[in-house]
Amino acid sequence: MVSVLYVDDEPDLLDIGKAFLERNGDFSVSTIDSATGALELLKKDQFDAIVSDYLMPGMDGLEFLKQVRLRFGQVPFILFTGRGREEV
Repeated sequence: MVSVLYVDDEPDLLDIGKAFLERNGDFSVSTIDSATGALELLKKDQFDAIVSDYLMPGMDGLEFLKQVRLRFGQVPFILFTGRGREEV
């Protein structure tokens, strides 16, 4: 089973994403609503991959990715955004 950490500040998206990823039984998804909270969780638990929103209050997805790389190495990281790629 692949363990995934899903980070998004919108609770409804966390619920939908978790349900979608876990539906076939190959993924175990933990959710959290902030990048700073996720960094604390990563100190305690190890994940096979991270899925993150780009636009979040406090720390955006790019800064979160930088902190993950700095502190936890090369964990596979997927960044989602509703913005056009030119802005990101």
